[in-house]
Parts: sequence; C-alpha cells; structure tokens
Amino acid sequence: MVRQEAIEMLSLIVGQDLRKLADRYEVTVFKDGGGKNKGWVGQVIERHLGLPLNSLQQPNAGSWELKMCSLRYLKNGKLTFKETMAITMFKPDDVANTEFIESHLIAKLRRMIVAARIWESQQENRSILHSVTTFDLDDPEVYNQVKADYDLVRETILTKGFSALTGRMGVYIQPRTKGPGHGSTSRAFYARKCFLKLIFPEIYYNG
Repeated sequence: MVRQEAIEMLSLIVGQDLRKLADRYEVTVFKDGGGKNKGWVGQVIERHLGLPLNSLQQPNAGSWELKMCSLRYLKNGKLTFKETMAITMFKPDDVANTEFIESHLIAKLRRMIVAARIWESQQENRSILHSVTTFDLDDPEVYNQVKADYDLVRETILTKGFSALTGRMGVYIQPRTKGPGHGSTSRAFYARKCFLKLIFPEIYYNG
C-alpha cells in the first residue's frame, strides 16, 4: 500500500471512536485477567488499512512506517501530548555495530504516518482518532540532531556499556527501558514530546 492511499483511508475515520472500531475488527483491548493490550490502537489502525500486525523492526508497509501518538486534555482544556512515542526496540550489539544511516532508527523515522488519538482514561471506554499526518526526516537540522542522539547512545554503549544508558540522554530521541516491570533490561528508542511537536505543531506543548 502506498502512503498516500493509507492517508486517504485513515482520513475517513478521523473523529471516530477507535474503541468501537476495536470491537468491529475484533482487536482485544483488555486481556483475560484484566491486563491491557497496550498495542490495541495501532492494531486497530493496521486492521483498518488491511496491513498485517507488525512488531518487526522493518517499516510496516515496506517503504513507510505507521506510528501512534496519544494526546490528552489538560484541565485548562488544551490538548497536549500524553507521553513520548516508542519508535523501535534495540539491542546493544546492533547499535554498537551500525552507523546511524544504516540503523533501524532511521528506517523507522525516514517516512512515517503518525496517527494521534485522544486518551481519556485507563478504562479506554472511548478514544477518538484526532488526526493523521505524515513526517519525513528531511529537515537537515532535525536529521543532524536525531543522528547526534543516536551517536551518543552508540558511543555510550561502546565506551561505558549498555547499562550506562539513561532516559536523560538525547534532545529528540531518548533510550529508555521497555517491557514489563521496573527491572526490565530491554531498551527502545523513544521520540520525546519536543520531537512530537515537530510532527503535530498545532498540539500544545510548553517544554
């Protein structure tokens, strides 16, 4: 599927309740026992587009990557970013042995579709698809900063080890633990909220 076709298909469900679409597409939101399927929103979008459910490091549709971003309302009524956005898991050896230009990180960021949904509560009774947009990593300043963030992670792994990584690193992209529990040793690259502001400039963010 070409990216423009996907954008057109997704524009048809902007403003709709993704929770109802989850029921229609038989996507599990809460697992047996009460645990939440954290990837349910992305799975709904993938089902709507007719894409296979994808947790691989390659872009979803071969030439472009689909990502989800969560928004929430502040008490003053402004819509802001709820959290950072996961980009891709990584292993220390992969980053240590791979230049940025060949990395999974740039493969994910180079050509994206990003869908923003409104998060209302942990119960996920409703979640409106707010907007859908494209993002290409083609601005030289943004590209150079993302590369610098990646290179910092790579240099830290090479000189200090994987355990020296911290979420405080990076201007746009940070390395953080990803997985169940606070003792997780899995790491992923996350887009900070200031990076999401580049994708959705109309969304409130005060730094």
